[in-house]
Amino acid sequence: MRLRGRTADRTRLRKAPPAPDPDSQGPDGRPLGTGAAAPPSPAPPPVSAPSPAPSLTARPDRPASGAVPGWALRVIVLGGAAVVLSTVVWLVFWLLFRLPMVTFTLAVAVLLTALTAPIARLLRRAGAPPALAALTGVLTLLAVTGGIVFLVGFRAAASLQDLTRPLAAGIDRIRVWAIEGPLALDPEQVADVRNQIVSRLYEATPSPGDGARMGVVVLGAIVLVFFLVFFLLKDGDRMWAWLLERVPDRNRSRVDGAGRAAWNALAGYTRGVVVVALIDAIGIGAALLLLGVPLWLSLTLLTFLGAFVPIVGATLSGAVAVLVTLVTNGVTDAVIVLVVVLVVQQVEGNVLQPVIMGRAVQLHPIVILLGVTAGGLAAGVPGALLAVPMLAVGYRVAEFLRTHPAPADEPPARTEPVPAQPA
Repeated sequence: MRLRGRTADRTRLRKAPPAPDPDSQGPDGRPLGTGAAAPPSPAPPPVSAPSPAPSLTARPDRPASGAVPGWALRVIVLGGAAVVLSTVVWLVFWLLFRLPMVTFTLAVAVLLTALTAPIARLLRRAGAPPALAALTGVLTLLAVTGGIVFLVGFRAAASLQDLTRPLAAGIDRIRVWAIEGPLALDPEQVADVRNQIVSRLYEATPSPGDGARMGVVVLGAIVLVFFLVFFLLKDGDRMWAWLLERVPDRNRSRVDGAGRAAWNALAGYTRGVVVVALIDAIGIGAALLLLGVPLWLSLTLLTFLGAFVPIVGATLSGAVAVLVTLVTNGVTDAVIVLVVVLVVQQVEGNVLQPVIMGRAVQLHPIVILLGVTAGGLAAGVPGALLAVPMLAVGYRVAEFLRTHPAPADEPPARTEPVPAQPA
């Protein structure tokens, strides 16, 4: 019963109209609470539902007639960028090949700077001025290269005069073996091959005038190399800082990191190749010394220099050592030298290259071989010499840029309106 009473009271309260405010007045000025009927309030106008705005991000199922699909635009843009990049690279290499002496001189100077930079760095840490540290590095480099040139060039030239008769006898021995040995070649064919080799050698030998001009050019290139090494050791840091100032602030740290990665790869390559060359030269030179080969010192230095051209240089220098031993000491000693050369090259390829050069180069032997071959075909010996360091530097730069992507564009900061200050 009590629940029913409460429900009835609630129903009456809902149906009862709200009591008018006694203070409110009607249109005739009389209060609404005095019994006058309140005028009906006007009905509000009907509100139409807003139509949905067209979505700007909606993508039609089918492109409009005549519109280019998005994937086609991406392919066109990427293809155009690839063509432009290839054209720029081709023009750069064409310009470099048009000035081979300048290009090769600068490349050799950079390699020698990376090799002698630790000497200058130690002297700077000891308190020496930058100019004195750079000069000491250049003098050390000049003493080492001068000694190698003297031993390889002048000593070999003096020894070749004593080897004229043994050399001729060795060549005759090879000719007899080719005719009467297992090859059983025709004597006329052997004579034709011999004449072709001699004619090629005469053609490769420059005339006195050409030789003098070439000597002047080579001497000028050597002087330029040492000047470049001096200034790179002295002002290399300031040159790099000057270049970084021309890079936008957004990419400056990325370019700086890529440049330092390239320099570390180049320095590691030069130090590693020097260590590998020393081990090769010591192993082959010891065998030549024990066998009593007359040109053992010059052949040892030639092996050291040949190791700077990976794979190809070591093979050629070992072949020269075997040939000279065959001419001077006979077949038995030549076979011993051949075995030593093969063992040293196997140790170099399976132990020294992965351990010493692995961290610096990080390239597969197939890539190295193809690079040396392409460099040799494009620019001869200089191209074969510079192919591997260029590949190593390019690989390290590409890896740094891949692992350090460019920073994303930051949205512009929203500025709140400043209220006007009262006067």
